[in-house]
Amino acid sequence: MDLQARLLQSGVTEEKLAEIRKLSQAGGVSIIELLTQKKAIGEEQLLDAVSAQFNIPFWPQLPTDHMNTEFTGLFSIQYLKKHKMIPLETDGGFFVAVTDPTNFQPVDDLCRLLGRKDYRLVLSTHEAITAAINMAYDLSRSTAKEFFREMNEESTDSLISEIEDTGDLLDETSDAPIIKLVNLLLSGAIKDRASDIHIEPYQSALKVRYRIDGVLYDILSLPRKIQSPLTSRVKIMAKLNIAEKRLPQDGRIEIKVADRSVDIRVSVIPTAFGERVVLRLLDKTASILELSDLGMDRDTIRSFNKLIKAPFGIVLVTGPTGSGKTTTLYAALSSINHPDINIITIEDPIEYQIEGIGQIQVNPKIALTFAAGLRSIVRQDPDVILVGEIRDRETAEIAIQSSLTGHLVFSTLHTNDAASAVTRLIDMGIEPFLVTSSVIAIVAQRLVRVLCPKCKEVHIPDDESLENIGIRRETLRDRAIFTKKGCQACMNTGYRGRTAIFEVMIIDEGLKRLILKTSDSNQINDEAVRRGMTTLLDDGVRKVLAGITTIEEVLRVTRILKRDSDFIE
Repeated sequence: MDLQARLLQSGVTEEKLAEIRKLSQAGGVSIIELLTQKKAIGEEQLLDAVSAQFNIPFWPQLPTDHMNTEFTGLFSIQYLKKHKMIPLETDGGFFVAVTDPTNFQPVDDLCRLLGRKDYRLVLSTHEAITAAINMAYDLSRSTAKEFFREMNEESTDSLISEIEDTGDLLDETSDAPIIKLVNLLLSGAIKDRASDIHIEPYQSALKVRYRIDGVLYDILSLPRKIQSPLTSRVKIMAKLNIAEKRLPQDGRIEIKVADRSVDIRVSVIPTAFGERVVLRLLDKTASILELSDLGMDRDTIRSFNKLIKAPFGIVLVTGPTGSGKTTTLYAALSSINHPDINIITIEDPIEYQIEGIGQIQVNPKIALTFAAGLRSIVRQDPDVILVGEIRDRETAEIAIQSSLTGHLVFSTLHTNDAASAVTRLIDMGIEPFLVTSSVIAIVAQRLVRVLCPKCKEVHIPDDESLENIGIRRETLRDRAIFTKKGCQACMNTGYRGRTAIFEVMIIDEGLKRLILKTSDSNQINDEAVRRGMTTLLDDGVRKVLAGITTIEEVLRVTRILKRDSDFIE
């Protein structure tokens, strides 16, 4: 049976096959590649047919556990992706995985340059080959630290003189050292799961730090001479004014690393020793989390689900910058996103694109502020409105008016806990009766680092630690508390990833009466606890006892050193 018969048997119509054969002859493109491009047949079905025809094994999964990445120094990642092939060294020998065995010239060139004549072909999907290529180049990628470590003092001096040649900064395709350095800093940050890059000039050195899982780590110390061209390179990428060094500037960079699209927010401010740069990295290919992935327990999820399905009112999420407020709100929107609900958001910036939701980007340059955008949103017949942040009285008033006219409004505030949000709104000039009639719940949250599952170890805490967090020693008789150790998987930090701790304050009748009398956050918090609210610290204790995080981590984010009452399960 020839390939044509096998394809017809697999469901490709004769008309489609004739059309593809004609296109192949006219354009010099192989039939196999055209069949994939035109989606005339499923890729796995096609490769099964090709495998049977050419007697070449089909590997849906490629062996990438112990990958030899030496070939990455000889070939660019674009070359291998263009020809959809990758060399693989296994116990069974040397293989080249391809999607199209009829495109043999690039395979021959690859093996000739690698000095391998004894290769065997295997077939694999485009997705599997691309993933293996990305992994190989990710593993072989040098870091900014190695880039400098490889050089002795003489070559470092010559490097600095090369970097000072600012003409190279404008050349995107140049191999100029400064371009390579910035690329390595960015790719290294993405590889290390960093959320921010800090480039900080001091009197004698230029420090580079990454924020990983909420904590800053020193990555690199560079000569001060590099500060000016490095900042200029970042400003060029962010389309900022490189001549202006006296005023703060904000910009944005979009980059692609392997198959990941990353949005970078750039902030430049002048300091005593030069411009300080902070880059906030946002992986746009990351999926939106479900409510169950955020770290909420069952009772909290049940309460939160009721709140986000309310017909009207305001749900506020509070916490400092970088505490995961926007992620929580996106998860909430995603869970209620249905065709019968009109959801519109106004954000700064739009962090994730959500199918089926109208999202507006704030633009102060053209007077599109939160307040101005919110006024227009109300005329778009929305059911649910998300306001990225309530920053001023005007935005707060419009949000309250929207909730009082039958809309469910989500927003964020920068406050320390749930009760402080009430004080903040009243401090903005909002009347207490408007707060009680519009706000239905306030959710406070913090992010705590999760213990690395590969290296965490059992720990017996001292009495002071237990007293600070409010755990009775008797509680530990039938359970263990863990502490960090550090291994290769977690970069010797002892932590890998983060989860959230929550307190959900539902504004019921009792709290409404209290808020009308006082805006004292301590009194409001005490009353909410009496009415059954789990505080941030209590939720943190639950995660400590569950072996998810450590006592130190919970105390770090809650900033509470002592509590009056013991924790009761």
